[in-house]
Amino acid sequence: MAEAVAVLKKGEGRLLKSGGFWVFDNEIAQIMGSCQDGDVVHVHDFDGYSLGQGFVNRKSKITVRMLTRSSEELVDEAFFRRRLKAAWEYRKRVIDTTSCRLVFAEADFLPGLVIDKYSDVLVIQSLCLGIDRWKETIAAQIKEILAEDGIRIRGMYERSDVKVRLQEGMEMAKGFIGPSFPTQIEICENQVHYYVDVENGQKTGFFLDQKENRKAIQRLCPKARVLDCFTHTGSFALNAGRGGAAWVMGVDASETAIIQARKNAELNGMSDRVFFSCEDVFELLPRLEKDNERFDLVILDPPAFTKARNSVKNAVRGYREINLRAMKLVKNGGFLATCSCSHFMDEDLFAQTIAQAAKNAHCRLRQVEFRTQAPDHPILWNAEESYYLKFYIFQVCQNR
Repeated sequence: MAEAVAVLKKGEGRLLKSGGFWVFDNEIAQIMGSCQDGDVVHVHDFDGYSLGQGFVNRKSKITVRMLTRSSEELVDEAFFRRRLKAAWEYRKRVIDTTSCRLVFAEADFLPGLVIDKYSDVLVIQSLCLGIDRWKETIAAQIKEILAEDGIRIRGMYERSDVKVRLQEGMEMAKGFIGPSFPTQIEICENQVHYYVDVENGQKTGFFLDQKENRKAIQRLCPKARVLDCFTHTGSFALNAGRGGAAWVMGVDASETAIIQARKNAELNGMSDRVFFSCEDVFELLPRLEKDNERFDLVILDPPAFTKARNSVKNAVRGYREINLRAMKLVKNGGFLATCSCSHFMDEDLFAQTIAQAAKNAHCRLRQVEFRTQAPDHPILWNAEESYYLKFYIFQVCQNR
């Protein structure tokens, strides 16, 4: 149990008291007692009222990341095993676990920890100093927990090569946890097969959060002509192919991603109707419009245009531009699938941006559905950072 105490200033800790996980440096009056960064400390309100325990790191603006609201609970190996077991039991109920996110940081009450499962390989990402100290224990525990259900994990890889670690006073890190293994993994999702590069792919190797959104577009695709923008390694394009599309073009600015996408098309026997091109989407869309190209379905899955509040205005312009251009490329009665993966581009602002694009494009949008991230990336209310993905499917009605 923690011994040192972080005491809040009077009137501070509003986020924490409303269910949040973070205590910022400017909210703390003092830290009493002896502790090292990465240790567990108690958190008290200014009047001595206990608010729980969390990891402390005075090098970070997020000085305390809460672990438990109990002042008595022991944060030890058994504590982490309980949290990991609960995360696994949740996934078994809500999603196909063949490949999925096993742990989603604060949303699984394990701040700074991400674990992804790609078939029989685990990829672990450690984003804060406190959790980093428990990394090897956690890796062994999750492997044991899966083994209890007959799931054998043949390898684990760390992908902590992210800049957020620098803000914690840590170095970026990547490499094998335990014995080495071939890092090109074949997975199957929605009856589509992919090669996933867990060593050099983006994030932990693949974007698992769009699993059910990819499946949702399949029913729109029989005999369709489809354009998939920001395709990365081809996941939406291949789901369109799986849904029966007659012709699909996936576009991305990364040559490396396009090479992988073509391999994935070949893996699924779709190379004759699912094609990929290395292009800048912002340059391509106006050119396609000028050439009078039209599609039954256009998909927009861009990277986050903003990762901070101070760049939201620029992001709005980017989202408005690509959505306007995409709408002009959709046949009358065709469909647009569009999304934002930026936490700072909230649901209301994203909707307003799309509405403005539709107005400028002189078309009407008929909403088919609104979706968020897959349930293995749970949205924990009061933890705003856990909600980031917004996904719409619209029918585009021209001149009506």
